[in-house]
Amino acid sequence: MQLLASEEYGLRCLLQVARGHGAAPVAVPEIAAAEGLSLEYAAKLLRQLRLAGLVQSVRGASGGYALTRAPAEISVWSALEALGGEFFAVDFCDCHPGARRRCVRAGDCSLRALWRRVQTAMREALDGVSLADLSRDEQAMGAWLANGPHDARLIQIQGGNHP
Repeated sequence: MQLLASEEYGLRCLLQVARGHGAAPVAVPEIAAAEGLSLEYAAKLLRQLRLAGLVQSVRGASGGYALTRAPAEISVWSALEALGGEFFAVDFCDCHPGARRRCVRAGDCSLRALWRRVQTAMREALDGVSLADLSRDEQAMGAWLANGPHDARLIQIQGGNHP
């Protein structure tokens, strides 16, 4: 399993916009410079996030991008889904038929059941982490995750009974 570059960089761009939430929109050149990305690539990622309804573009001299909702209301899952799609898409099996037109396991596949469960676990875990949660530094985020976030879905995935 691998996180796509577009998902990583897109999430980082979204975090830059989240840091400016409540203030003026954040300009694309500012976002690109902060993340070490080309202007074109940052603009492309922000366009994807806009089409998914996570950010809005503001025109004018002091324009840029702003979140459409509060950082606490935007999950990491929604961002990754907007940038790269689901881990296990509905048409996944159609893309892996081997040498045949149709997968030999189309009717009964233990791997399909596994990938669906992984998809569900990832979604539940990442739905439990918001952009606001990611405003922590690395050490604080690690401690927050280790101590069990307050979101019951993520706690369940971790298998603990944290307060």
